[in-house]
This record gives sequence, C-alpha cells and structure tokens, in this order.
Amino acid sequence: MSADTVTTTIDVREIAPRMRHPLILQTFLDLTPGQAFLLVNDHDPKPLYYQFNAEFPGLFDWAYQEQGPDVWQVRIGRAAA
Repeated sequence: MSADTVTTTIDVREIAPRMRHPLILQTFLDLTPGQAFLLVNDHDPKPLYYQFNAEFPGLFDWAYQEQGPDVWQVRIGRAAA
C-alpha cells in the first residue's frame, strides 16, 4: 500500500454515469506525484482500473479501502517520480 497523501474525496454515486470517468481522470491529472484521492462508488470500479492501466501504465497506485457490497472505496494515487 502506498503512502500517498489523500487530497480529496470524490463520491460519484450521485453523478451522471457519463460524467464520472472524465471527472475521475481530470482529478487524477490534477494530482502531483505522491498525492491521491479517494473514489467512492456504488459498484466495483474495475473497468476504471483497466482504463487507468491502459492510459497511465506505471504512473498510478490503486488500493481498495472498502469492497462492497453497497459501497466501494478506492484510493487512487499518482506515483511518486
């Protein structure tokens, strides 16, 4: 588990599905290396993990903090340089 500093929490449960990934990706891009944010969702965001792995290989950390069944929380960090 990485020691990234969590700078914000994004709860996407009330955000329109088509708006979720752009918001999450922009939040990630706004991080500086060593920072992270907490993603709160109502389902396993595994497809998002695959998107991050395709677009940012080796540049992010992904750590589940809570794994359902009703709430999923993932700490997503920008890897330190």
